[in-house]
Amino acid sequence: MDFIYQDPYPIQKDDTQYKKISSDYVKVEKLGEREILTVDPKALELLSEVAMNDVSFMLRTKHLKSLENILNDPEATDNDRFVAYNLLQNAVVAVEGELPSCQDTGTAIVMAKKGENVYTGVDDAEWLSKGIFNTYEKKNLRYSQIVPISMFEEKNSGSNLPAQIDIYAKKGNSYEFLFLAKGGGSANKTFLYQQTKSLLNEKSLETFIRTKIKDLGTSACPPYHLALVIGGTSAEANLATVKKASAGYLDHLPTSGNMAGQAFRDLEWEKKCKKFVRKVLLEHNLEVNILHMI
Repeated sequence: MDFIYQDPYPIQKDDTQYKKISSDYVKVEKLGEREILTVDPKALELLSEVAMNDVSFMLRTKHLKSLENILNDPEATDNDRFVAYNLLQNAVVAVEGELPSCQDTGTAIVMAKKGENVYTGVDDAEWLSKGIFNTYEKKNLRYSQIVPISMFEEKNSGSNLPAQIDIYAKKGNSYEFLFLAKGGGSANKTFLYQQTKSLLNEKSLETFIRTKIKDLGTSACPPYHLALVIGGTSAEANLATVKKASAGYLDHLPTSGNMAGQAFRDLEWEKKCKKFVRKVLLEHNLEVNILHMI
């Protein structure tokens, strides 16, 4: 068999809406035949500060549209529409930058992909953390991070640090970032089930999902971004994929697998899952607002 390398998560397009923060702090320099993107550490601090501010006070147009869709959904209940309407009202207030969209401002999470031709000359995680620190110092945000002092004693860090920062290497001279604020209500609704291949048939899988969806309960803030990930090279890879999928980062994966093991979205099963997940939630009087499912 010939050697084949496959990017496990080949995202086919990026429809993210970007905004320009500044032209400062970055420049392209030649080093032999290579173009090096030289990044002043201040750029990382500024980017992180602005991003965490936006995460706390603003919702993307796509997210707001999903809320509007609930209002216009003929299958939505009165309670669904009530929740969606109030979340839209909340968004109007939050965008002013005084009161955040959620009182649980969450653990700051940064996932980055750094090209081989990007140079900063510093510990990038430190400068990204500094930007997060600035946002929580300047804005009316609750410190959600608890740190261990001993095995049985813990205290609030008073800065919402440490953040979870994961930086991956890639080709090229671009530096890409995903910023999240993962609150307790969503973090404690992440489950890992290690099952056998016997689960991978339509009847067993549907029964399994119907059973486990009830574990969600109602403690997380609706409406939900629900991600279901099956398989992976390891347990930790599976959970990392769940997090990225719940953020919409993996929306544009391929829709079929291959012999090299690329991840994919099964659109037919997504539709099935939405139907019986909704049915289960209604049967158990749980919130049925699911903005997005992958």
